[in-house]
Amino acid sequence: MRTGAPFFLLLLLLAACAPQRPPIPPRQPAPAIAKPRPVVPPAAPKPVWVAKPVIADAVEVPDQRYRVVAGDTLRRISDKTGASSEAIARTNNLASPFLIKVGQTLTIPGGRYHRVRGGESGIAIARAYQTSWAEIVHLNLLEDPYVLRTGQKLRLPSSQQVAAMTLEERARAFSLNIDDLITGGEPAVEAEVAAAQPPRTTPAAPVAPNQPVIAADISGRPSFVWPLKGKLLSRFGPKMSGRYNDGVNIAASAGAPIRAAADGIVAYSGDEIAGFGGLVLIKHGDGWVTAYAHAEALLVARGQPVKKGDVIAYAGETGSVDEPQLHFEIREGRKPVDPLKLLPPTA
Repeated sequence: MRTGAPFFLLLLLLAACAPQRPPIPPRQPAPAIAKPRPVVPPAAPKPVWVAKPVIADAVEVPDQRYRVVAGDTLRRISDKTGASSEAIARTNNLASPFLIKVGQTLTIPGGRYHRVRGGESGIAIARAYQTSWAEIVHLNLLEDPYVLRTGQKLRLPSSQQVAAMTLEERARAFSLNIDDLITGGEPAVEAEVAAAQPPRTTPAAPVAPNQPVIAADISGRPSFVWPLKGKLLSRFGPKMSGRYNDGVNIAASAGAPIRAAADGIVAYSGDEIAGFGGLVLIKHGDGWVTAYAHAEALLVARGQPVKKGDVIAYAGETGSVDEPQLHFEIREGRKPVDPLKLLPPTA
C-alpha cells in the first residue's frame, strides 16, 4: 500500500494550521538623553574705544621769554615754545579769551611736557612716565570733568624728580583707586568735542553713542535702586580698624545678579584695582557715579548704555574679601556719599 503522498499532504496541512509567531522587530537604538546646555551669559559689546599705548616722548622746555609777533595766538606760541597754552596763560595771568598783543612779552614756564594723542587716557600717560595721575592733575590744575584734548600738552614731573622716587613712591604711583578711574580713565577727545561738552551742572549723561535719557528726581539727582538684595555686612563711614568705607558691603550668594542702580553709561569694567576685584563704574550724568566691586563675572563693557535694573555683573568674592558680597558706592563727582541716604528704605 502506498502511503507516502497522503502522509506528506497531512504534514503540509498540519503546518498550515499551526499558529504563526510574529516576526521579531529590529532593535531600535535607545533614545539619547539630552544634556542640559550650559548657561552662557550674553557677550558684552565691544568697547567704544580701545586704549592706545602712550609713547613717552615728552619735550624738555627751558624757562624763557617770548615776544608776541603778528599772527600769534596762544596755541601758536605753545607750538613754537613747547610749553602748554594753559601753563602760559596761568603764568602771565591771562584771562579768557586769552587776548595777547603784538609786542607783548610773555614768560614761558619751563618743564617737561607731553602732547596728548587720540585714545590716550590720563592714567595711561601717568604710567608711561612712572608717575601718578594725581600728580599730573596737581601740576596742570585740572578740574572736573577732567577731559583731555588731543594736542593738549600736560606738564609732567621732571626726569630728576622721577629718578629720585623711592620704591614705595613708585609703587604708590602705579596703584589705582576709584577716584583715578573716574578722573583719569577717559580717552582724549578732539578739541571741538571738548569745547561742546555741557557745563558740569547740566544733568546729562556723558557723551556716548545712542546715549540714553537719564531718569532723575526733582533735585536733578538720579533715582537710585538697590543693586542687590542682601544683609548689610558693612555700612558707610569710619570703622574700628581705622579704615573708612566709602560705600556699603552687601552679602550675596555666589553668582547672584548685580543690577545697575540707575540709568547711565559704563565708565569702567575690569579688575585693575586688586582690592576690589571685578569692578564696574557707571556714570549717571551731572557728576554722579556708582561703583560695584568684588564681582566674579562682568557682563558689560566700557561705553555701553545701561538701564536701571539691567544685570551688569555676577556677585563673587574677588579682591580682598573672603565671602561673596557686593561693595557698592555712590559718588557725586569725586566725593563718596552714604548710599543709605539715597536708596529706598529696604533692599
